[in-house]
Amino acid sequence: MSTWALRVERYRDDLVDAVTQVYGASSRPTLIPRLLGAAERAFAARSADLRELDERRLLRPDWLQQPDMVGYAAYTERFAGTLSDVADRVGHLRELGVTYLHLMPLLAPRPGDNDGGYAVADYRRVRPDLGTTDDLAALAVTLRASGISLVVDLVLNHVAREHEWARAAAAGDAHHRDYFLTFPDRDEPDRYSATLPEVFPDFAPGNFTFDTEMNRWVWTTFHSWQWDLNWANPDVLVEFAEIIFFLANLGVEVVRLDAIAFLWKRMGTDCQNQPEVHAITQILRALTHMVAPAVAFKAEAIVGPAQLVAYLGVGRHDGRISDLAYHNSLMVQIWSMIACADTGLAAHALGSLPPTPATGTWICYVRCHDDIGWAIDDADAAAVGLDGAAHRRFLSDWYSGEFPESPAAGLVFQANPRTGDRRISGTAAALTGLQTATDDASVDAALGRMFLIHAIIYGWGGIPVIWSGDELGTPNDAHWAAEPGHADDNRWAHRPRLDPARLALRDDTTTVPGRVFAGLRHLGRIRSSLPHLHARVPSEIAWADGPVLVTLRRAPLGPMICVYNVSARTVSFPVEVITGHGFARPWDVISDRAVTADADGLLWLTPYAAWWVIETAQNPA
Repeated sequence: MSTWALRVERYRDDLVDAVTQVYGASSRPTLIPRLLGAAERAFAARSADLRELDERRLLRPDWLQQPDMVGYAAYTERFAGTLSDVADRVGHLRELGVTYLHLMPLLAPRPGDNDGGYAVADYRRVRPDLGTTDDLAALAVTLRASGISLVVDLVLNHVAREHEWARAAAAGDAHHRDYFLTFPDRDEPDRYSATLPEVFPDFAPGNFTFDTEMNRWVWTTFHSWQWDLNWANPDVLVEFAEIIFFLANLGVEVVRLDAIAFLWKRMGTDCQNQPEVHAITQILRALTHMVAPAVAFKAEAIVGPAQLVAYLGVGRHDGRISDLAYHNSLMVQIWSMIACADTGLAAHALGSLPPTPATGTWICYVRCHDDIGWAIDDADAAAVGLDGAAHRRFLSDWYSGEFPESPAAGLVFQANPRTGDRRISGTAAALTGLQTATDDASVDAALGRMFLIHAIIYGWGGIPVIWSGDELGTPNDAHWAAEPGHADDNRWAHRPRLDPARLALRDDTTTVPGRVFAGLRHLGRIRSSLPHLHARVPSEIAWADGPVLVTLRRAPLGPMICVYNVSARTVSFPVEVITGHGFARPWDVISDRAVTADADGLLWLTPYAAWWVIETAQNPA
C-alpha cells in the first residue's frame, strides 16, 4: 500500500465517526469524499523536506513532550519587525533554549482595529507589513534548521466583516450567507442572549450586531466586525480543512486553534464547550494527520477547570483531538498563590483536575497576550474555606495595585459591574512588582517572584512558554494607548516591543534584565537535562501547607519532587515529605546542592525558593 493509502486506513474511522457525530450519517456519502479529495491533493503538493519531517515525527510521536521543549510567544513586528527579521533573533531564542516559537496572528486582518490580528480578512495572505507567504515559508525553514518549530494562529470561530465570505453574504449570496449565523429579527438572538456571557462588555457589549447592508442580525461574539461562522454548515468545515493544509505545506508545525470553545451554538447554553467542538477537532486532526503528521494542534480554550482536560481528548476523543492545550488553571493558581502567600486553594484545585491523556501536553505559562481572567471555581474555593467571588475580587484588587500591600502594577481590563468580573492586564514584571521596585530589597523580592513563577511552569512537565519581554523583566508599555487602534484595549500594555537596550543587557548579571535572563536560561538548561520532565508523566500534588507547595513526578528513571515557597519569608517543612517518596540522597538540581535537614528533621526554604529534587545518583552532572 502507498503512504497515502496507509494513512487513510489509519485515520478513516476517526474521520467517519466524528463526521457522523456532527453532521449525521446522511452526510457521509458526499462529505467524506470531499474531505478526502482535498486532503489527497494537499498530500501530493507537500514538499520533500516536509515529508521527511513527517517521517521524523512519526518515529518520535512524543516530540512535543520532550523535556527540552521550551516555548516563546511574540507578535512578529514587536519582537523583530518583519518575518525576515525574525531570523536575526534566532540566536536570542536559542540562548533561552527555545524550540517552539509562536508568532501571534500574522494572516491578513481587516484594516484598522482588528482585535490584535484575530479579525482575519484573508487566511491565505500574510499581513503586508510583515512580508509574504513565501517569507513565512522561508522563516519556517530557518527555524526548523535551528530546531525551532513554528506555531501560527488559526481563528476558527469568526472572520472579519471584510473577509470575502462575509462580503459575499452581505451582498446577498445565499451560499455564503449560510457560512454565518444571521437572523431577520431579534427573536432568536434574544432567546440565545438569555444564557450568553459577554466577552468584551466595555467596548463590544452583546453577542449580536445588526448589519445594515444585509438587513439582518449577525452573531458577533467578540466584536461587531467579527462574524461568527456557522460550523453546522459542512462547507465551513471543508474550507478550514483546506486552510490547515495550506498552512501545513508552508511549514507551520503547530496550529493554534483560536477561540475553539465557541464553535458550536446551542440554545439554552453559554454556547461554549459543546460536544460538537471536540468532534470537529477530531475531523480536522484526522485529515491533517493524513496529509502532514508532523503538524500538531493546540487548543486555545481558556475555560474553567471542569472543562479544561476535554480539550486534550477524553472518552471517545481520547488521543484524537488536540495535542496541546493551555493550562489556564495552573496560570491562575500561580498568581493566586503569590498574592495570598498560601498554597491551599492551588493544591485543591490542581489536585482535583482529572488525569490528562498520555498523549496530551499542557502549555504552561504565567501570562500570554491576553488578559488574565480569574477562573477560580466556586466549589474549589469553598472546599478550602474561601468565598469564590470575594477571592476573585481580591485578586483583581491585588494585581491592579489597589490592595494596600500589593506591589503589582497591573491594569483592570473589562470590568463588568453586573457579574463582578474584573480581568487584569500586565507584564510579568508589572504583576510581580518588579516594575514598581525602588530599592535593592524590593528588587530582590520581585526577582524572586519572577524566578519562582517560571520555575513552577518549567517544572510542571508540559511546554513552558515565555511571553516576549518577560525574559528581560520588561515593564508595561507606558505608551500603549498612543498607537492607532489601541486606545480602548489596555492589553497592549503587556505587549511591548522587545527593547534593544534591555536585550543588550541580557548577559550582564549586575542588571535586572541580565538577572531575569540568566534565571530563565538556567531553568531551560536544567530542564533539558531531566528526563523526569517528559510530559507524559503527570505532576501530582504531594503536599501543601501554608506557603509551601510540593509536587511529585513518578518518572520511570525515578521520582522527582518540586518544592516551592510562595512567600516572602523563610519557612520550614518536614524532610519526610521528600524522603517518604524513596529519596536516600536528595539533590536539588536548580541550586546543584544536596538537600539536608537540620537536627529537628526540618528543611528550610528561603523566600520564593524553588527546588527540583532528584536522587543524587541520577544527577545528570
